[in-house]
Amino acid sequence: MNCPIKQTLLKPETSGRIAKWAITLGKHDISYHPRTSIRGQALTDFLLKIPDEGGPVKEKVWAIEGAPLDNSSWTLYTDGASSREGSGAGLILTSLKGEEVTYALRFDFHTSNNEAEYEALLAGLRLAKQMGAKAVTALTDSRLAANQVNGSFEVRDQRMGRYVKMAKQLIESFKQFTIRLIPRSENKRADALSKLTSTCFDHLSKKVLVEVLRERSIDERHVNTQTTNGPTWMTPFTEYLQRGVLPDDHNEVRKICIKAPSYALINGELYGKGFTGPWLKCVDRAKGGEMLQEAHTSQVGAHEGHGP
Repeated sequence: MNCPIKQTLLKPETSGRIAKWAITLGKHDISYHPRTSIRGQALTDFLLKIPDEGGPVKEKVWAIEGAPLDNSSWTLYTDGASSREGSGAGLILTSLKGEEVTYALRFDFHTSNNEAEYEALLAGLRLAKQMGAKAVTALTDSRLAANQVNGSFEVRDQRMGRYVKMAKQLIESFKQFTIRLIPRSENKRADALSKLTSTCFDHLSKKVLVEVLRERSIDERHVNTQTTNGPTWMTPFTEYLQRGVLPDDHNEVRKICIKAPSYALINGELYGKGFTGPWLKCVDRAKGGEMLQEAHTSQVGAHEGHGP
């Protein structure tokens, strides 16, 4: 409308305060002309019509009071996807030394796209915590997750609120944390991992770990604590790496010294590294038997006879 004041004042049904203004201004010789284009006016009008939520996400940095900011933080790419065929998530964690861990998750429960994005973020934070990261920069293409964790968006859904609460609990494990929204074009690798089922992508040069989640991260779990009685095969390596203690037997000492470089203690847990794979958590015989039984008797079942 080129002449909004004219259209308002000359309406027959005008009443109230606008009618008083129309009578007052009617005694003056007022002419109305449409507004011509002014340099830069079109761009200004266009920007005014854009909703505020379309702007860039405000970054928020969590840091422990008194701790120095670390610019060389671990980098975490996350992405989640949901479809009729199923849902999953992918994440890529890069350490300070450039070592990369690619991880894919398949969900054994139905999720929305937003829930899948949060599951990917929570899995990445748990992995970074296990790896002993102190500073983490999370990169995601989910505007909802990035803004809700930052506090820019209000959390109205109860389930989303539980996801945000759990994410902030994990964030407290780091001295410094930043979450940043990136375009989907910069998150292609994590997006490919989130859609990974039984297909191998040629551009993935490293081994991809695939895990199946039985339940949501925000669901309550009943954990049975297992106590290991007596020493296990891991005990000599743990004692040597933690306190430098070696057994009395000369042959055992030689074996431990040869194999010890292939093991490491991370947060008090013993991990072993293969030739091409990432660090894997070591377990005793009882726990290993339980894991094998679960793998062969669960809903996923065994995979003997399946093609590569």
